[in-house]
Amino acid sequence: MSLIRAEGLTKVYGSGDAAVTALDGVSLGVDAGELVAIMGPSGCGKSTLLHLLGGLDRPTEGRILVDGKYLTTLPDAELAELRRRRIGFVFQFYNLIPVLDAAENASLPLLLDGVRAPTANGRGAEWLRRVGLEKREHHRPNQLSGGQQQRVAVARSLIADPALVLADEPTGNLDTHSADEIALLLKKVAGEWGRAVVMVTHDPRIAAYADRIVFLKDGTIVDETRLGKGGSGGVRARIDALSK
Repeated sequence: MSLIRAEGLTKVYGSGDAAVTALDGVSLGVDAGELVAIMGPSGCGKSTLLHLLGGLDRPTEGRILVDGKYLTTLPDAELAELRRRRIGFVFQFYNLIPVLDAAENASLPLLLDGVRAPTANGRGAEWLRRVGLEKREHHRPNQLSGGQQQRVAVARSLIADPALVLADEPTGNLDTHSADEIALLLKKVAGEWGRAVVMVTHDPRIAAYADRIVFLKDGTIVDETRLGKGGSGGVRARIDALSK
């Protein structure tokens, strides 16, 4: 059974003549240890799907199973706890706290969950070492490059030992070299550290790091491509064809 499974997800915003269908009957499964890239044109429902999978929004129809629990039927308090402890989030713009150093930013989810600061900060420093920032733990965000800030964000997403990591355009604000490093790190998060990782990206080169690419168009899945160990040289051509 997939670690995360979406069944018949439909999301409609508004009502009557003003109703807009962002997702229409989407079903998707992701296994532990798998990196899945979600692609598609602007407005196709990529971010909506990610928000639903993370419990940040509720579907109009359908259900979502994450780590053995159905998000769509959980009370708000239990959903918030599951998000905090079993789902990690990585965003395009890092969302680090400027007055906190890297270790404190990484440890923030544990602090919010009631873990004492010395323990939480120690775990934060440990995860920074695991993502290659062992010499930057006391640097504040403005002392770090964009790629380093995103590594802090990845460490923060993993500190509570989540089963699922959701990344929304995690390389969209980075140069090519830094983007490749973050894509490789997310691949490690899945393949070596055993998380299920779902990544929204517009970049075919970054999508090629994934184990599987799911292509959305007009709120529905129109194609799925499983990649080999080395990715696929034909990814860009296939995506271009699906975009027409």
